Amino acid sequence: MNIYVGNLNYRVREDDLKSIMEQYGTVDSVKVVKDRETGRSKGFAFVEMQDDKEAKRAIDELNEKEFEGRQMVVKEAIPKK
Repeated sequence: MNIYVGNLNYRVREDDLKSIMEQYGTVDSVKVVKDRETGRSKGFAFVEMQDDKEAKRAIDELNEKEFEGRQMVVKEAIPKK
């Protein structure tokens, strides 16, 4: 399952987010979205997890939780059409 993680502190790195998500299951990939020109984080990321059940648990438990001083938005990513 592809998970959207928003409202991240701009200092959050992919390794930081991966370590939190791994508490819920196997993480295939973490991609913090960055501005093309500045290389700075845009404050959101996508996390790919193998097991949908583990991903749903991570969403349920992490949505609206504080991380690095900001309240995260965690939900299933909607594919672009």
